[in-house]
Amino acid sequence: MRTTLTLDDDVATVLERLRKTREQSLKELVNEALRCGLKQMDARPKRRQPFRTHAVDIGHCRIGSIDNVAEALAVAEGEPFK
Repeated sequence: MRTTLTLDDDVATVLERLRKTREQSLKELVNEALRCGLKQMDARPKRRQPFRTHAVDIGHCRIGSIDNVAEALAVAEGEPFK
């Protein structure tokens, strides 16, 4: 099949560099790149393992209660809370 293809500058630069290093024709290189890309786009996404976090005991709370933010900040900063 013959068609006209307009390439972005960055893509053309990479193709030209690969063409020189692999000593392939532009046609062969574009077809190979398209096959790889289309195969990857058509494949099912890989199933990811769920991210797990582990609980760590950090000891008791040094501030009596953190329900009152103003009190917790005052205690943390060393100010007497009224």
